[in-house]
Amino acid sequence: MTRLFTTLRARLLWSHLAVVGIGVGVLVIAGRQFGEAFVNDHLSTMGAMMGGQDNAMDTAEFDAGVRSSFNRALWWAAGVSAVAAAGVALFAARRLLVPVEEVRSMTRRLAAGAYNERIPLPREAELAALAADVNSLASALDQTEQRRLRLVGEVAHELRTPVATLKGYLEGLLDGVFDPDEEILAASIVEATRLERLAADLSTLSRVEEGRFDLQLESCDLRDLVNHVTGRLASQFADNGVTLIIDELPPLKTMVDRDRIIQILTNIVGNALAYTRPGGSVRISATATTNQRLVTVSDTGRGLTSEQLELIFERFYRADRSATGGSGIGVTIARTLARRHGGDVTASSAGIGQGAEFIISLPDTPTVETSSN
Repeated sequence: MTRLFTTLRARLLWSHLAVVGIGVGVLVIAGRQFGEAFVNDHLSTMGAMMGGQDNAMDTAEFDAGVRSSFNRALWWAAGVSAVAAAGVALFAARRLLVPVEEVRSMTRRLAAGAYNERIPLPREAELAALAADVNSLASALDQTEQRRLRLVGEVAHELRTPVATLKGYLEGLLDGVFDPDEEILAASIVEATRLERLAADLSTLSRVEEGRFDLQLESCDLRDLVNHVTGRLASQFADNGVTLIIDELPPLKTMVDRDRIIQILTNIVGNALAYTRPGGSVRISATATTNQRLVTVSDTGRGLTSEQLELIFERFYRADRSATGGSGIGVTIARTLARRHGGDVTASSAGIGQGAEFIISLPDTPTVETSSN
């Protein structure tokens, strides 16, 4: 019984029949009110034209005939209108329900993992918009699945080298090929540390991208944070033979999460160091506008092609895999953290061999995205 009133086909049918019923009701009331007055007036006029002679029986028969003809015409009109309304309702329901059924079928296939399928767009604008939205969802899910598969492969690739190295050291120690001296143990610790750092980076990236943390905002001067980070990295610059140049920085007061900004600066400056050869330099400068704080990190390293300027922000992408450095997600984490503050990290380069420039932009009053713990 509920399907007679809850389905779209039934509702369209009842709505059309209701319109027919209302039309018939209005016609009956109008006919009763105005038709009888018209007939009576007409009969009176005809009686006057005939010299006042009035045949009551003829008048009654004429009135009865008019009423009977009117009622028959009304019932015929109501029946034909109801049939027409039902036909139109069923046709309209079919035209509407076929694309809706395609959308339902598509969503079921999406749930089953068929992300590469698309719905043909119907001619109705509203249904076409709905189908286009479902196609967009399918495209987004397809891209997410491709990124997931690529991430699994990249993680496996990053884990393979340190795990294989540790396994080789351990097998060599068991077989007596290596002596358990300080050099072998130190090399094993290096590989274990690399695995630990990769696990920590992956955990941080997952929490950052999913928003599973809250920013602890406080008033900070970015100039102090830059000095803090460069002080920690000074020994690495010296060991790599790369010159670190810090321009005179203006006051850069803003509300940020201190630890997260330190992480952004460490990742960007560390990335510049990793891709700059000995004898090169890394320069840090900054500017303050009325509503933004900009920190620029430029280097004289290998540079980037125009295609690589966006690729470098993808997880595990490294422009030069022969360069020593992290797992390739440092700049990804840096950009995501900056955007969580309402800012961004952008890159530019004149080309290979021309160095690269990274700009960290943060708003004066950050617009922090909401997150869930």
